[in-house]
Amino acid sequence: MSTIPLPGGFRPGKIIAAHLNYPSRIAQRGRVPAHASFFLKPTTSVAFTDGVIERPADTELLAFEGEVALIIGTVARHVNPEEGWLAVSGVTAANDFGVYDLRYVDKGSNLRSKGGDGFTPVGPAVIDARTVDPSALRVRTWVNGNLVQDDTTADLTFAFGTLVADLSQLITLEPGDVILTGTPAGSSVVVPGDVVEVEVDTVGSAVASSSGRLRTTVTQSTASLPAFSAGPKVDDLQREEAWGSRAAAGLPEPSSILTPDLKAKIDSVATATLSSLLRKRGLNNVSIDGLVATQPGVRVVGLARTLRYIPNREDLFEKFGGGYNAQKRLFDSLREDDVVVIEARGEAGSGTLGDILAIRARALGAAGIVTDGGVRDLAVVTELGLPTFHRGGHPAVLGRKHVPWEFDTTIACGGTAVQSGDIIIGDTDGLLVVPPSLILELVDEAIAQEREEAFIAQMVAAGERVEALFPMNVEWRKKYEAWLDSGE
Repeated sequence: MSTIPLPGGFRPGKIIAAHLNYPSRIAQRGRVPAHASFFLKPTTSVAFTDGVIERPADTELLAFEGEVALIIGTVARHVNPEEGWLAVSGVTAANDFGVYDLRYVDKGSNLRSKGGDGFTPVGPAVIDARTVDPSALRVRTWVNGNLVQDDTTADLTFAFGTLVADLSQLITLEPGDVILTGTPAGSSVVVPGDVVEVEVDTVGSAVASSSGRLRTTVTQSTASLPAFSAGPKVDDLQREEAWGSRAAAGLPEPSSILTPDLKAKIDSVATATLSSLLRKRGLNNVSIDGLVATQPGVRVVGLARTLRYIPNREDLFEKFGGGYNAQKRLFDSLREDDVVVIEARGEAGSGTLGDILAIRARALGAAGIVTDGGVRDLAVVTELGLPTFHRGGHPAVLGRKHVPWEFDTTIACGGTAVQSGDIIIGDTDGLLVVPPSLILELVDEAIAQEREEAFIAQMVAAGERVEALFPMNVEWRKKYEAWLDSGE
């Protein structure tokens, strides 16, 4: 076993921590970073095995993050990724603790939320970097003896050498500096009395090496922050991110604005009527154009979940297109009433989805799919009955033309901008994108307008001239109100 104990009193010159790196964690966060990003932790945050960490008084969301720590062995400046790994002398276990209650104060820098004394335990042993494959390490975390994190470095978004090289372009890395390389899925909240252990070891190696278990006990501080210091503040978003999910945090799923009563109202009015009322409000560019429907005549009402593809570039597809990519993560997260809206730049030269994802969307209760690109397995997708609007069928997989890039962001589809949460309404006349803040007043006005139009149509059918009737003048308005009162 090629390890040595971490020296007592070890104090790195710099501690630099990466944000998102493990695909499993990226999937939880729902965003794929184009480049590595970092933050600094104070050297006074270093602690060692069998130590304690104090949860600050009046806080509730102290979270652990088991990580692989790189210890720099030589000066590194302007190095490339291959040279970056060669600058690493050893790897060990680390725990990047953070208090979500304090993130709002300096989110991004994480100084107070992650920089407290004892918030960076490292050790207990250092594995000689020359004896290991950086893509064949494993990091595991236990809480009170229960395994909660278990992942490997095989498919990191940013390889260790790349992290070192990236940092070295502007910052001189020196012997003893520590780089925390990100945490996998499974990070969550701990409370006083919990014991957290982290271990880094080799996988698939002829000679096993391990950092040993880095053990930290959580205690409770009784010293409240003074009035001149920013105090704890917590909301459901912080709880969800700290625990890893709404369910783990004990939070209910958010209720949909599309109540059964509202959906019934929307279904009672024509898309054309809604379009004219949006135009009255100055919204002319709210239709998704140029698509055909697999289920002509079927009405679609739902909430947009957006998915963006970028043009295929082989190196980017290799990094972001395979595995549990943005496309698959979106489809796995669908809920009832969701409508998948895909930005494919009008490119119909490949499929943007196929039968498997359509089956998944239907199983989760999605209301429909909208793509300004092609659909693979079009006959099967049509038979599924899930309304799908598209630019045509194509046998090729999406990798021919697209890289799945991100979801739940603002996109362009069929010539209009779409945001996640927008209301999508589609029928034979086409597809509309309605800002959710307008839907209640818009539908009530549409119902009133269609009632007027029903009266006008009845009068015209009886032989009345459209002059003064469409739109109604004062005299006809009085007749209309009498017609309403009569209940005809």
